[in-house]
Amino acid sequence: MSLRLGDVAPNFQAKTTAGDIDFYEYLGGGWGVLFSHPADYTPVCTTELGKTALLKSEFEKRGVKVLALSVDPLDKHKGWVNDINETQNVTVDFPIIADEDKSIANAYDMIHPNASETFTVRSLFIIGPDKKVKLFITYPASTGRNFYEVLRVIDSLQLTANYSVATPADWKEGEDVIVVPAVSTEAAIEKFPKGVKVVKPYLRYTPQPNK
Repeated sequence: MSLRLGDVAPNFQAKTTAGDIDFYEYLGGGWGVLFSHPADYTPVCTTELGKTALLKSEFEKRGVKVLALSVDPLDKHKGWVNDINETQNVTVDFPIIADEDKSIANAYDMIHPNASETFTVRSLFIIGPDKKVKLFITYPASTGRNFYEVLRVIDSLQLTANYSVATPADWKEGEDVIVVPAVSTEAAIEKFPKGVKVVKPYLRYTPQPNK
């Protein structure tokens, strides 16, 4: 059965380019992004891992640890990292998991047989501090992911976790957010001193509370 939102993300032990890890221990009490790529030495994957390395400081300031995965062996990963660093002008220092037996890929339903019976698709999971799945996105092998969207979603998830707000369509950092329905208007006015704009009883905006 595939993972769903709110499910506990399976723990695992793995060999990676950064050494042996236990997934839960690696995440500690923070957030995590686990994403798969179909194969090493492939063009789209090279740009994706390069972009992730380029955004290292953005993930770090959000308290997010990143891990990549493919079913290729560890020695192949290490050689490919050299190519990524060279062609993308970055330093890849986050772990890339060697999942040769596909145990992690199967636990996270990263192999879709109608797309490929052997390689993982472009799955991405955001894991919360409670080790539960907060988001997953799946792209075809031919389409590179938008990692700025991943950061945007993390910002939204962290706001919800910390302030009882949601984010509207196309929301960006610094824009107004929505008071969740579980908070009454009276409670919202007290909770959000920057103000609450009531458009409808169920649609209430407030400035982003951590800005």
